[in-house]
Amino acid sequence: MTPWLTVVGIGEDGFKGLGRTARHALLRASHILGSPRQLALLPVCIRGERTSWSSPFSLDPLLARRGEPVCVLASGDPMFYGVGASLVKQIPIEQMRVIPAPSSCSLAAARMGWPLQEVVTLSLVARPLAALNAHLSSGVRLLLLSNDRHSPGAVAALLRERGFGASRMSVLEHLGGEAERRLDASAGQWSDPQVADLNLIAIECRAEPSALRLSRLAGLPDSAFEHDGQLTKRDVRAVTLARLAPTPGELLWDVGAGSGSIGIEWMRAHPSCRALAIEADEGRQGLIERNRDNLGVPGLQLIRGRAPQALEGLEPPDAVFIGGGVTREGVLDTCWARLKPGGRLVANAVTLQSEMTLMAWRDRHGGELTRLHIAQAQPLGEFDTWRQALPITLLDLTKPLDA
Repeated sequence: MTPWLTVVGIGEDGFKGLGRTARHALLRASHILGSPRQLALLPVCIRGERTSWSSPFSLDPLLARRGEPVCVLASGDPMFYGVGASLVKQIPIEQMRVIPAPSSCSLAAARMGWPLQEVVTLSLVARPLAALNAHLSSGVRLLLLSNDRHSPGAVAALLRERGFGASRMSVLEHLGGEAERRLDASAGQWSDPQVADLNLIAIECRAEPSALRLSRLAGLPDSAFEHDGQLTKRDVRAVTLARLAPTPGELLWDVGAGSGSIGIEWMRAHPSCRALAIEADEGRQGLIERNRDNLGVPGLQLIRGRAPQALEGLEPPDAVFIGGGVTREGVLDTCWARLKPGGRLVANAVTLQSEMTLMAWRDRHGGELTRLHIAQAQPLGEFDTWRQALPITLLDLTKPLDA
């Protein structure tokens, strides 16, 4: 099949920076779509009809010209946080060609002297700034695609608040063009100068002694979470998440989420992991919202309601954790029925009644029961002794593929 659509990545250097293939595609195109800034970079010799993207953004004007020789302009690499990612969802790749230019992150890494494979890249374009919190660690290098001219100031404020005011910041604008400029300062000394709307922020993270150091591994300190006592404690949480076994792209239901710790750590395991936190208590809902932002997973979705009623209509999960409510009628049955074949279900019990429920469930469906006894050394007069926490019974089972 001959491609009718060509997606051309274009940089600040405009038409003169394009290769022969991209130039010929533009010269042959009957129609060219792009932003006003991108279309203005084309010379008068390009005869194709020029159309700016509509607001709100829609692919309809492009799809209406399916089969014609059409070009779409994109900034830099169209497949790097660009329009190319939207196009391939609706147009088979066999019907299109993508001709990338260097992305802003490639140019920034070249200017900074940073090996690109060692850098974390994030986009702040129409995304919550709180997602940055998951990546703050001393020595980490970050490249952030800014939402607008206000992004550098907001990022500097967040770094100061999180104990990373010593981090080095560089703001690069108009990369690859004649107006290219770079501004350098520490986050603590950032004076919020005027910058272009199109800018990129390079950060070399440096933690101050007061900064909270958080591992990506399961089992964050209990102090990392705001909670009212309804918290799956650190050691039990680490075991629970090991049994849930987060895998990239999978969805978790955290039923009776409390402070949200299980769903939050599930999502911190990989950027593509997703979680729904189901919680009925209004106070704990607020805890979940603050914890998810503070720990860098603002995409965790809060479902306000009580299981099993609140589970109706939700996307089927790859894994389910039930931290509370296993004795409530219909909770286990609904979770098991909605769980995808091959999915994992983990439930924790503290009371005798909930433990009996898990034992009865294992008798019907199988699985593994584990009892966890955690003791911590605490002072007793001039000496120390072991203080036993309440034992936890954990049920872990996998749904058969043919269920």
